[in-house]
Order: sequence, then structure tokens, then C-alpha cells
Amino acid sequence: MRHMNVHTRILMAVAAALLLFSSCKTQYDVILAGNDVQAKYKMAFELFEAKKYAKAAETFESLSMATRGTAQDDTVQFYWGLSNYRYGDYTTAESNLQEFIATYPLSPFTEQAKFLRLDCLYRGTYRYELDQMPTYRALSEMNVFQIENPQSQYHDQVAAMMDELNDRLELKAYKSAWLYYHMEDYLAAHYALKNVLKENADNRYREEILYYTAMSAYKYAINSVESKQRERYLVFVDDYFNIVSEFPESKYIKELEPLYNKVQKQLKTDNENG
Repeated sequence: MRHMNVHTRILMAVAAALLLFSSCKTQYDVILAGNDVQAKYKMAFELFEAKKYAKAAETFESLSMATRGTAQDDTVQFYWGLSNYRYGDYTTAESNLQEFIATYPLSPFTEQAKFLRLDCLYRGTYRYELDQMPTYRALSEMNVFQIENPQSQYHDQVAAMMDELNDRLELKAYKSAWLYYHMEDYLAAHYALKNVLKENADNRYREEILYYTAMSAYKYAINSVESKQRERYLVFVDDYFNIVSEFPESKYIKELEPLYNKVQKQLKTDNENG
């Protein structure tokens, strides 16, 4: 009997705990599913302030139709996107914010919404080794923002994001061309590296590109048949002077100078031998 009493007490305690949990859950669900807009509005901000962003986003989404056309409309729509942003769902947040910006261009939240949307796009980009289409899209949108909002408080932050994304694209261009050098296809490497600077002379990896351009020319020449070496050595000499003239203090000069001297001796010998 005593055993049964203990067992009964345990069951009752578990049941009470489950009832309490069910009651708490039901309170949220009842308000969420109900039509009391003010209760739902209050709960949405309470959840947001408590950093329960997933539930806050769900509640603001539920409010979005009920508050359409009211004074609360833009606030609900903005905080729906902001909740998803804070939760880390940047894809959904970007979509929310894009719709908000289009619907409420004059809202006091619009400038912040524009910046947060750009940040969502920025966070949706990938490492330089991967597909850069999201990077191009983000940069395009950021450029529009900078032009249309020159006095924005977010101007410097957007500029910093753009600089980082441009660096990523320049690094990808450089590394994609360098890959031919790594594969020991020196003719393809020379062409690809020169083409990188042809397309973007201000590439921030210019010094490295000029170095590998010269090294590609040298290795291509030295591995060529003797009858082709002279003209290919001259290409190396030209590439050597390109980097020396632009970067006289380059760390690569120490490696390139002995190769240049070696080539000059070979060219002199060839001249003497007619």
C-alpha cells in the first residue's frame, strides 16, 4: 500500500509538471492563434525584449495581416524582419526587409531596414574559393545604397563591407590565375595573370601578380626548346622590370634579381655567338 502511495505521488507530480508545462505553452499558443491584437502585440515585444527572436518573429508575422493599414503596420512589419535578423535567419530577414522597404519608403525605420538588408546580403556571401554571385549582388545593392544615401549614418559601415567584398573578388581573380602556375602550366599562368591586371589594374594583389607573371615567363622560357628561349627570356626581362619599377622595395626582388642576372648573361652569350 505504501508502495502504491509513493507510486501515485510520483505520477501526480509528473502530471502536475506536465500540466504546468502544457499551461505555459497553451498561453503562448492561445494568444498566437487568437484575435486579440493588443495582447498579441504586447506579447510580441515581450518576446523580442526577452531575446526569444524565433517566437517574436512568429508573433509579428501573425500580427502582420491584422495590423495592415493601421498606425502599427510599419512597426510590426519592421520588427518581423528584425526578429528574423536577430535570430540569424538572414535569408528570411532579407526578404522581410526588402518587402518592408518597398511598402514603407517613408517610415522612420526605413534607413535602418536598408542597412540591415545589406548586412543580410553580406552575410549570405561565400569564401573566395566558392561561388561569388551573392558577392556581386551584395556589392550592386550596396553601391546603390551609397549613391542614394550619401549622408546615411551607415555609410562607413557599408563602405567597409564593400571593401571586404571587393578584396574577396580581387583575391579570387588572382588565385584563379595563380592556379595555372601551381599546375606548372606557365604559359597559361602568364596569360591569366596578365589578364587579371588588364581587367583591374588596381587589384590590391598587384605586387604578387607581377611576381608570378615574371616567374611564369622565366619558367616557361627555361623549359623551352633552345630555339625559342631568347624571345621568351626577353619576355621575362620585361616582366622583371615591371615589378622592379613599380615595387623597388619588393620582397620578391631578392629572388628575381639572380634570375635576371642569369638571363642577361645568357642573352649576352647568345649575342656573341651570333
